[in-house]
Amino acid sequence: MDMEMYTLDTAMIRLKEIADALESGEFDLEMSMKLYEEGVGLVSFCNKTLTAAKQKITQLSEIPDEVDQNE
Repeated sequence: MDMEMYTLDTAMIRLKEIADALESGEFDLEMSMKLYEEGVGLVSFCNKTLTAAKQKITQLSEIPDEVDQNE
């Protein structure tokens, strides 16, 4: 699965689609496993994306403190 085609928003939409499909029970075991595997990959992608955003926000929030101290 190529995660480069996803943004956080599109990944979360796809996760919702997968959850709905799995909950419906309309797929056989093999397809359900493929959907589940895709979902696990999307969760990992979302976690990494959110962690990177949190780190960036933390870095940016520290910059004003450094500027204030240099004045």
